[in-house]
Amino acid sequence: MLRQRTLKALVSAAGVGLHTGQKVRITLRPAPPDSGIVFRRIDLASPVDIPARAELVGETRLSSCLVRDGVKIYTVEHLMSALGGLGVDNAYVDLDAAELPIMDGSASPYVLLIQQAGVLEQAAPKRFLRVTRRVEVSDGDKWARLEPYEGYKLSFSIDFRHPVIERSTQAVEVDFAETSYLKEIARARTFGFMHEVEDLRDSGLALGGGLDNAVVLDEYRVLNAEGLRFADEFIRHKLLDAIGDLYLLGKPLLGAFAAHKSGHALNNRLLRAVLAQADALETVTFERPEDTPAGVARLATQYG
Repeated sequence: MLRQRTLKALVSAAGVGLHTGQKVRITLRPAPPDSGIVFRRIDLASPVDIPARAELVGETRLSSCLVRDGVKIYTVEHLMSALGGLGVDNAYVDLDAAELPIMDGSASPYVLLIQQAGVLEQAAPKRFLRVTRRVEVSDGDKWARLEPYEGYKLSFSIDFRHPVIERSTQAVEVDFAETSYLKEIARARTFGFMHEVEDLRDSGLALGGGLDNAVVLDEYRVLNAEGLRFADEFIRHKLLDAIGDLYLLGKPLLGAFAAHKSGHALNNRLLRAVLAQADALETVTFERPEDTPAGVARLATQYG
């Protein structure tokens, strides 16, 4: 039987929030079967738990922000991506501020934290959400959709008018039957443009951003001295974000995601549209690992 997984031990790290600029300490803890991923604000007089669920996403400007009873947790997508990429079903995430630390702008530091804690199989079957019919949402020329597929596949295209990005790949498809999340996705960093920084900071965003936690571009080039980690790092990061956003369904997916110019807002609209249709998803388990489609089996069991 393919089993649910949690962490073997508690692990902590500290950093700053990308948008708030606040220092924050994060602690990942093991959780019982069927808990899912649950965030906890421990800096409040009465700690507040917020499950990592699509219906609790309340803000989507440049990040996915969970909101419950007025309490917010910003920028959950990179950690959610790492947890999904390493097949962790259940974990508690304690925070002493309103935003997760941005670390280096990718999911890789969170992967390392999970590896440090270790992953433990639990005595409960791993539950997948199988997409049973196509659901699509759009906003002008932007769109995102989920459709049936016996595995886990993502395709994404972007359209940025910038010389560096135009020279890179602006469309990509990843099938996890053939692709390693750890090697091909996790290290891709978030990116931004110098001409937007002042406006973002005037709006109270990107207060903790810099060359150590984002790929920054001026009008012509990448400003980071070390350059890019991948020639197409920009679109790989969009995939990283999408994996994190999709994991807010609460269980790993069995299906195909495709999108053009989508971001956190449209990703969340898609999840809400899918959840609103009772016949669009079904929960499935696999008694024998060999019966599990290759793409989801790899994400469900990979580690290290």
